[in-house]
Amino acid sequence: MRRDDFERYNERQREAGNPTLVNPRNGAAGSIRQLDPAIAAQRPLSFFAYGLGEMKGWEPTPPTHSATLDALAGLGVPVCSERITGPGAAALIAFHDDIAARRDRLAFDIDGVVYKVNRLDLQRELGFVTREPRWAVAHKFPAQEQLTTVLGIDVQVGRTGTLTPVARLAPVFVGGVTVTNATLHNQDEIDRKDVRVGDTVIVRRAGDVIPEVVSVVLDRRPDPEPPRFNILQRYATCPECGSHVVRLQGEAAARCTGGLVCPAQRKQAQLHFAGRRAMDIEGLGDKLVDQLVDRGLVRTPADVYGLGLEALAGLERMAEKSAANLLAAIDTSKTTTLARFIFALGIRNVGEATAKDLAQHFGSLDKLIAASAADLLAVRDVGPIVAQSIIQFFAEPHNLDVVNKLRVAGVRWPESEGVQQSAGILMGKTLVLTGTLPTLTRDAAKEKIEAAGGKVAGSVSKKTDYVVAGEEAGSKLAKAQELGVPILDEAGLLALLASNDKNAQHTLDF
Repeated sequence: MRRDDFERYNERQREAGNPTLVNPRNGAAGSIRQLDPAIAAQRPLSFFAYGLGEMKGWEPTPPTHSATLDALAGLGVPVCSERITGPGAAALIAFHDDIAARRDRLAFDIDGVVYKVNRLDLQRELGFVTREPRWAVAHKFPAQEQLTTVLGIDVQVGRTGTLTPVARLAPVFVGGVTVTNATLHNQDEIDRKDVRVGDTVIVRRAGDVIPEVVSVVLDRRPDPEPPRFNILQRYATCPECGSHVVRLQGEAAARCTGGLVCPAQRKQAQLHFAGRRAMDIEGLGDKLVDQLVDRGLVRTPADVYGLGLEALAGLERMAEKSAANLLAAIDTSKTTTLARFIFALGIRNVGEATAKDLAQHFGSLDKLIAASAADLLAVRDVGPIVAQSIIQFFAEPHNLDVVNKLRVAGVRWPESEGVQQSAGILMGKTLVLTGTLPTLTRDAAKEKIEAAGGKVAGSVSKKTDYVVAGEEAGSKLAKAQELGVPILDEAGLLALLASNDKNAQHTLDF
């Protein structure tokens, strides 16, 4: 959003008595996140092309990034004119310094420049890491900083239960906005920076977006010295739900243990509970959960099983038929497995694989609830941190109450006496699945591997013992070949698993 367009828009808003935008960058970001396209259409947004997606009929294509932008400009597509092609680091730094000197005179707000490899063939060869290209890097400008005073320190409870300390500040104008709050991240950061109520602090907006406290101006500290701030002492219980707050060994964050009842965690807890690998309630997605929680219809996962047709049909984008389908899915989910139910509870550090190990080892939920730390440590891959998470979860009366309500609502699963994990042929082995297998689904193959004591990982490394490859196997297969990791097809996997049944350990070559 250009600065002149931003000013004109705000002037019209003021004349009409409507809210104005705080700054151009936030205004642009908020505009494209608008769910209502009519509102977004009223905002004065501009566009710069910076690359190409799918192309048809353009032959030959430009060989470089700069030539691509020149060609787009020749076609009348808007591109940024503030660009150069420079050889080596010195040219890039000179460009960065030049733009920084002219930053305030540009028609739009920026927070840095981007360096890119020019040749497109080299871009393709370098590729991507997760969501970021190896052939481009951002060089940010230093964040603007100001002095202000810490008026207080509170906490915000996040959707996963993390208590994040927040400094309440005397209002100060930083980087185009008035800042009154700044994150302090966690207790370790508070201690490292020694932030106390009453301190004069330096504040900046990290990446020109998130306000944070940089440091304390110690020579301005009040006399006598204010006391140190400690999250666990100040917030022994969660300010949202009253559940106990804990800080697990090895973790920086303090967390609320009331995962099933905490208002701050309700939406996340419900989405996890209804997920495909948990209770698998088809149709219970983000937008519907938002409505159910916001309207007070669902406070804990147990409330889902008390929903009626009339309440659901009255929600947005829900008719009687879709409401009936959801109720049928909710009813179907009542019959599940112990492993799925344990995973659905959302216990900290208990993933799908650990939930399966717990279900197999204990056989019943009551045994798991009553388990001691020593009992839990006897389960495969359960260490002290996971054991502590489980004990603290079931020690919270609110969570036990929800579990009991789920049972009363009819949620059920087969139970057993529990069995110790046997040392299968894949015990201690890590496998990676890639491509489409002839007869086994990905989930079925994973279950067979785990039943033989193995683990299924998502990426190939030197620690991978086998890669199971099917049709259209991609980069994982190539990585395995590069590292010399043994590769199995479906028949090879089944043969290996069959050798487990015969208790015969042998080497297979594929």
